[in-house]
Amino acid sequence: MEYLVTMTTLVPEGTPEETAREIRRRETARARDLATQGYLLRLWRPPLQPGEWRTLGLFAAADEAQLEDVLASMPLRVWRSDVVVPLSAHPNDPPLSREADAMEFLTTFEVEFPESASEQEVADMKSSEADRTRDLAEQGNLLRLWTLPPAPGRWRALGLWQATSKNELHAILKSLPMDKWMTTETTTLTEHPNDPANSVV
Repeated sequence: MEYLVTMTTLVPEGTPEETAREIRRRETARARDLATQGYLLRLWRPPLQPGEWRTLGLFAAADEAQLEDVLASMPLRVWRSDVVVPLSAHPNDPPLSREADAMEFLTTFEVEFPESASEQEVADMKSSEADRTRDLAEQGNLLRLWTLPPAPGRWRALGLWQATSKNELHAILKSLPMDKWMTTETTTLTEHPNDPANSVV
């Protein structure tokens, strides 16, 4: 299974800079090991507020117990709290491709089908959405797609995208057939020095 983990680190006041630097060095080495072992797939930095130290990580593990073992093995865990979201396969998830110069974004989609929509209309909309996401994957904009744990009366998904700008991404998302039924939350991602993808681009 794959998991999205939001990792928030708070270094205790009074910690010597040399100690913090050593733990970060060990974290880098451990992240490299976990990537080699296939547990750590990607790391990103989301937008941060002053004083925040947060990372988004995409991990793979057999189950949540194994994931906890993986997270607990990371040196920064002594100062870190983790929020885990399990991800499920999405029928429109494309094969992985990535351009080195593009910006990356995470989008959380919540779709609420209107009561007035017939079963046929919903089925047609899902089919159109699948066709459009396939096109966007072929164009290199859609990198990954997962199903999130459901919310009452809503269908939820998480997407990883690349685009040249926020405006381009906005236009891409507006082109999705389900846009009229969808609420979208977008997070701009920036490069993380320990991201395993850096070693293959």
